[in-house]
Amino acid sequence: MTVRYDEFTVEWLGYATARLEAAGGPVVYTDPGRYGVLDDYWARDGDLVVVTHDHHYDPAGIRSVAADHATVVIYDAVDPAGIDRDVDPIESLAADYDVVRVDDAARVDVDTPAGAVTCWSVPAHNDPEGPNAGPNGSVVHPPGFGCGFLLSVGGRTVFWPGDSDALDGFAELDVSIFLANIGGGGLVSDRRAAADLAEELDPDLVVPIHYDTFDRLEADGEAFAGDVAARSIPVALDARSANQ
Repeated sequence: MTVRYDEFTVEWLGYATARLEAAGGPVVYTDPGRYGVLDDYWARDGDLVVVTHDHHYDPAGIRSVAADHATVVIYDAVDPAGIDRDVDPIESLAADYDVVRVDDAARVDVDTPAGAVTCWSVPAHNDPEGPNAGPNGSVVHPPGFGCGFLLSVGGRTVFWPGDSDALDGFAELDVSIFLANIGGGGLVSDRRAAADLAEELDPDLVVPIHYDTFDRLEADGEAFAGDVAARSIPVALDARSANQ
C-alpha cells in the first residue's frame, strides 16, 4: 500500500526502508535493505538515499534503490570494517554515486533532475539513562553511533529519527510527516513514546515504520494509530509492509 497525502506519497517497504516522493519531484529512500525487505525490488529511482547507522548499512539495498545520479548520505560513524556482516566498503559506493559523509549536525543540499532536496542530520540515540538502557546504562545505540534525518522534499519536511529513543530535542523540529519508529524491544522508542512525540511534533501526517520485522520489534501498529488519532493527528498504516 502507498500512503498518499495531497500530492506526496510514502511507501513503507519494510524494516527501516521508506520511499518518499513528491508528485513530479524527487524520490528519497531511508535506510534501504536488510531482512529481505528489498528482495526482488530493483526500482533504482532514488535521487537521494540516507543511511543512519551501521545496522542499516546495506550496499546491496542502496544499489537496488539508487538512480545512477543519486546522492547517498551516510552518517560518518558508519564503519563497514566493524560490521559483523559481509558488506562492501563505502569506497565501492563512491565509485558509482555521490557519497556524502555527515556528522549529526549537518546540512546537505542536493540538486536532482526532479528538483532540490535538503537533508539535515540530527543527533539520535538511546539515552543511557532512558527506558532502553540496561542496569549499567548500556544501550544498543549509544550517542554518536547513529543519527536521524529531517528531509525537505517537494515542500514537505519528513522526519526519520533512525534507531533512537523519543529524544526531547526532536520536539523542536518543524515536521510535516513523521516516520514514527515504534518497534520498542529495547532498541528504539516504543509505540507509546512515539505517540507522545507525535503529539509534541504535531505533524500533518504520521506513518509508523520499523516494527514487526522480527520478534524483538513486535508492536501493535493499530493501537499506535488509534492512540495518535485520538490526539487529533492524522495517521496512516501500511500494515502489509510490517509483515514483509
